[in-house]
Amino acid sequence: MTACSFKIKDTSSIVSPGLVVFRDVMDANLKEMLREAGDLSRLRPHCKTHKMASVTKIQLDLGITKHKCATFAEAEMLASAGVKDILLGYNLVGPNIQRAVEFVQQYNDVQFIATADHESPVRSLSAAMQASGQSIELLIDLDSGQHRTGIAPGDAAHQLYRLFEELPGIVPGGIHLYDGQNHQTELEERRQAVMACWQLASDFRDTLEADGLSVPRIVAGGTGSFPVYASISDPALELSPGTNTFFDNNYGLMFPDLQYTPAARILTRVISRPTEDTLTVDLGYKACASDPDVKKRVVFPDLPDADPILQNEEHLVLRTQHAGDYIPGDELLAVPGHICPTSALHKSAYVIENEEVTDNWVVSSRDRWLTI
Repeated sequence: MTACSFKIKDTSSIVSPGLVVFRDVMDANLKEMLREAGDLSRLRPHCKTHKMASVTKIQLDLGITKHKCATFAEAEMLASAGVKDILLGYNLVGPNIQRAVEFVQQYNDVQFIATADHESPVRSLSAAMQASGQSIELLIDLDSGQHRTGIAPGDAAHQLYRLFEELPGIVPGGIHLYDGQNHQTELEERRQAVMACWQLASDFRDTLEADGLSVPRIVAGGTGSFPVYASISDPALELSPGTNTFFDNNYGLMFPDLQYTPAARILTRVISRPTEDTLTVDLGYKACASDPDVKKRVVFPDLPDADPILQNEEHLVLRTQHAGDYIPGDELLAVPGHICPTSALHKSAYVIENEEVTDNWVVSSRDRWLTI
């Protein structure tokens, strides 16, 4: 965890609710990510947390050359920032098949990889790539138990991966293993669950290779499982941490063993004091992720007893015994419970260094579409 004052000397330029990033904390998070990975060549962080070209360039400067994303806007942001190895960890259907063709045409110096778990879109992707004279690497998306996407290891998965080998325009690229179901707070319990997922993928890899199929990589994990996968020594393994760059409060509570500190926060201002024990701030759910329960959407380190009792689009009502200490215009810093969708709600982030606003980073891939 990083010690930081989380102070801003002059907030007059910050329009609230405003996303702020404390640069030294983010840098410490990146340093910890590199330490855990051990080897830069197997690190493939997900950009969904920040969605910013500025952050991507900082990661590139640190030697992180492999990156992961979930949308074509994020892929385009990564490529425009200079990334040459991009995994779109999302199964392609509908217009995204043609977008994949356009992406590999426009960024022909980028190694572009996607995922798949069903024959039908794979055949459509093959036809589109063949017609354009292009090719794309595919990872088979394995379902390790979350049942969100993926195909269970077995004969059907084996036949699908063989199809990657047989179809023109498709190159078998390995295995995608996301285990988002592993939210065990106790590290040893999480380790056992993650290792069971790894065994599924490793055994499946062995059967594919025994059949003469190439499995050059296994891209595995997320925020909570990252340290467990990092402990595995396997030349094909790539580590895919997610939230770690910015981190957030809910993952900090869920995974207390992780040595990361929330670097992105929201500056909010009191707009009303409707009763003697309540404050209303300008932090509605248009400015922070609303997928957690209202009690878990934000916390206020400088007002620890603040109890969120009502949130609307532009308002958040807090019950606190210290309400009388505040007047409209007073400021608070809120730590998001879930930072990834929070950053997508802001056009840019104010960068804080040495308690000063020093830059403004555009959230350049917050939209679904850029140019492709």
